[in-house]
Amino acid sequence: MADPARAARLAQRIKVLVAEALRRSVKDDRVEPVTVTEVRVTNDLQHATVYYTVLGDDETVAAAHEGIQENRGVLRREVGRNLTIRLVPTLEFVADTVPEAAAHLEDVLRAAKERDAQIAAARQGATFAGDADPYRTGESDDERA
Repeated sequence: MADPARAARLAQRIKVLVAEALRRSVKDDRVEPVTVTEVRVTNDLQHATVYYTVLGDDETVAAAHEGIQENRGVLRREVGRNLTIRLVPTLEFVADTVPEAAAHLEDVLRAAKERDAQIAAARQGATFAGDADPYRTGESDDERA
């Protein structure tokens, strides 16, 4: 078992190497809009999961995914050439959905803020439906005793 700190350092190095390899070594126009967001390496350093995002519509995302899958060998070769470890980890590429989820949360929060503003505006001119203190009667505490 490797040290988790070593696995984290290796993950950062693989992230940089994959991003550079996508830019330099892969001669495929479909992978141009790809951005590597994160890499996670298992503690035994045998497997690396590379998370990426693609700017564009669904067709662009699908084409980029195909391009990455077709060039996995080239990317692993480039990573292996630049790492100083005995075994090169296998690379698994996963589309990162965090930006889409964050955009959705921003939309939900924006809608909630607008609704709060509407409620606050309606509250400005509001009055009580009955008396301000419905439990108070006309008599004082001394008269009741």
